[in-house]
Amino acid sequence: MVLKIQTTFVIALLARAVFTESLFAQLPTEPVEIGYAPQFLFDNHIVENHWAIKYKRQVVQRVFHPPQRHPENPILQGDQPSHLWVVRDQESGLFRMYYQANYRVRDSQAEVENKETLPTPNTKTKGRAYATYIAYAESADGVNWDKPDLKLFAWHKEEPNNIVIGRPHKPEVETSAPCIVEVPEQDKRGYRYLMVYRAKGRGGSAINGIRLIGSNDGIHWDPESDTRIAHLHSDCHNTISFDPNRSEYVMFCRAKHIFRAWGDNMLDTGASRRVARLGNSALWTDWLAERKPQTVLVPDEIDAATHFNFFYGMPTRYWAGIYWGFLQPFRMNDFLHSELAVSRDGFHFQRFAGRPKLVEYGEDGAWDDEMILASPSWIEVGDEWWIYYNGWDGPHGTPDRTGAIGLAKVRKEGFVSMRGPQAGGVVCTRTIRWPDGELVVNADASQGTLRVRISDENRRPIEGFDYEDCEDFGDDSVAHQVTWKNRSMQELAGGTVRLEFFLQDADLYTFRASQD
Repeated sequence: MVLKIQTTFVIALLARAVFTESLFAQLPTEPVEIGYAPQFLFDNHIVENHWAIKYKRQVVQRVFHPPQRHPENPILQGDQPSHLWVVRDQESGLFRMYYQANYRVRDSQAEVENKETLPTPNTKTKGRAYATYIAYAESADGVNWDKPDLKLFAWHKEEPNNIVIGRPHKPEVETSAPCIVEVPEQDKRGYRYLMVYRAKGRGGSAINGIRLIGSNDGIHWDPESDTRIAHLHSDCHNTISFDPNRSEYVMFCRAKHIFRAWGDNMLDTGASRRVARLGNSALWTDWLAERKPQTVLVPDEIDAATHFNFFYGMPTRYWAGIYWGFLQPFRMNDFLHSELAVSRDGFHFQRFAGRPKLVEYGEDGAWDDEMILASPSWIEVGDEWWIYYNGWDGPHGTPDRTGAIGLAKVRKEGFVSMRGPQAGGVVCTRTIRWPDGELVVNADASQGTLRVRISDENRRPIEGFDYEDCEDFGDDSVAHQVTWKNRSMQELAGGTVRLEFFLQDADLYTFRASQD
């Protein structure tokens, strides 16, 4: 196995410098209107300053917390599963997974007569190594999964399968890379579920591209609704989110039709392996009629130093006013992993110092030791976010590998924290218009303490809200209500304030105003 390249100390310093500069790229108008959404601290949007009490020797720092693997991984095997999306039924609690099933049709030794020809059941030795379809699995607990024999589409003669989207009259056309789209009710066209997926195949010029389809039960997808929304050859996990602040739908994809080298051999030089953004005002229309994809993320010098010179894609989710991109740095043609990239506007993305992997590769010889593709469709379970990912035990450049799906868990809202040092430190927000309700923090102060001072725009403490008035918090909670001896935050509703968090050996992940 090829030795994995580790990030050097010099690279980490460069990454820190690049990230620090980008922290101030998107400053808000003050006082910041926070509403009741959780306020994340991964940038300086809401944080104006932070400092240590012993400022010569200690610092307040941002800490990335990678999700931890579930001990029973892999949780789904067989049919070489990859690009996936998970949802949970709010009424029944059922976990539902949609994934790309990759049926192997040849190995690496088979002759390929035409590299651009996709395989069919009658020509399995031609074309690519896999035929892909969208499959379905379900689970009561999110760990133990079943693949129901749906008998909706036939493949491999009449073998049982759990395919939910295929092309029965065009078996040479493949379907892949599903994403369940969350949209305003008026755009659902009466369907409970909407899925964006990709279709590609010989003779499918009227079908190929990014498509949208609806379903009432999540299993039977209505072919009458199946609509091509972008004639793009974007062979990655394309995702769509609705941005209510811009009243816009946003897709993250590849601009392959622009940057692929055209010619007799249709050479892909790697220039298309970037992250592009495509916005549109409507969902069920031709997106390319209104706009063209814009490249928003290109590998930089830090990526080049580790030879991860390409981005395979970036499945993205919009949640709590933030675009959560699960970027896929790619070292052609072997290692591929996921990395968190975040944005508040969908154009300017920030990557973290040191470029930490979202989920680390497995140990040598493990089922996920060479490629990991995580899905941003995390499911909130209790005090945790459950993140599902696809792993492979072989490099991207060969079909001689086995794929499976695993589970990793992280604290709810817990990717990044501000950590106070041993002698304590302060995290001071920008001026905020306090909406109403009490102050709730997601914090771990089990090894130290957390207190909060409320001050005015000039940092003068408001009477009754100083540190000595605040009840010490020395526990671990994703939703601790901060209290003061004789005052309540509800008294400050509509006012302009700053929050000054004192953290001593404590991590602050998010804060919010409670909403009754």
